[in-house]
Amino acid sequence: MRRLTIVLVGAMLAIAGCGGDDEEPAGSSGGGGSSSSSSSSGGGENLTIAADTGALKFDKAELTAKAGKVTITMDNPSDVPHNVVIDAPDAKAGETVGKGKKSVASGELKAGEYTYYCAVGNHRSAGMEGKLTVQ
Repeated sequence: MRRLTIVLVGAMLAIAGCGGDDEEPAGSSGGGGSSSSSSSSGGGENLTIAADTGALKFDKAELTAKAGKVTITMDNPSDVPHNVVIDAPDAKAGETVGKGKKSVASGELKAGEYTYYCAVGNHRSAGMEGKLTVQ
């Protein structure tokens, strides 16, 4: 009986060790409220924002990501063309897109603060930018 108990306890511990936590990591802090998920390359984030349909701004003014490959996908529901750019060395700017399209910017980012913005016309100077904090 004692041997059976030891075997059962060992099996239960092995099964418990195989389970995982299915929750996604928290992607944003502060007023960012970003949608995000971890990338599979050991860090980084995939973040989602949208252009505002009534003003030259994004729907989120702050984003937070893990260091590594950070990707920002911007949905453009506006009739006005927009794009998204991460102000960082070697970051790839998103293409300018019209209504219903997506612009994608990405880069390998180290911990620090960066700016993301729309590079179309005077959109950035009119306030279409935000802060990206990489941890």
